[in-house]
Amino acid sequence: MTSRLLRISARWGAVAGVLAFIMLVMMYYMGRHPLMISPFLDFRILLFGVFVYFSLKEFRDYDQGGVLYFWQASLGGTTVVVIMTLVTSALLLIFGSWEKGFVPGYVTEMTAYLKGFPKEEIDRIGKKIYESNLNTLPTTNIWQLTQTYILQGLIIGFFVNIIVSVILRRQPKNQSI
Repeated sequence: MTSRLLRISARWGAVAGVLAFIMLVMMYYMGRHPLMISPFLDFRILLFGVFVYFSLKEFRDYDQGGVLYFWQASLGGTTVVVIMTLVTSALLLIFGSWEKGFVPGYVTEMTAYLKGFPKEEIDRIGKKIYESNLNTLPTTNIWQLTQTYILQGLIIGFFVNIIVSVILRRQPKNQSI
């Protein structure tokens, strides 16, 4: 039972990972650097929701006879999130190493973004932290960007997974004698 859940979730996660990577590449070549999008507006929120939903629904409806416990939903959803994040990140690492303008483009756009901060925001964040981030930006490499992408993906996916798991769980009805 659990191995079937993991296989279904891994399949959906791999497909989602490839799709997320394709979306990243499309955004990059359309002139919008994909790593400059706020995590709150990230397309992964929708992608996680859709793929976790359909993987759990497939397991619940076709393998469990309509029953899905919360722990099963959490395990399956976490598998989708982790596989999707790792597949996308591995492909991002390869793409960022191959495409020579990917990291410099990020550094340029992020530098312009940080220099456009209003003085009130800099005071709120702290001038030392602001300057530290601005000074370390030129040394950014694809490995650091990939690590950030993995961390953001796992955090976003964790919350989406909880919501979808609660929505889809269905316990067996008690049969009274």
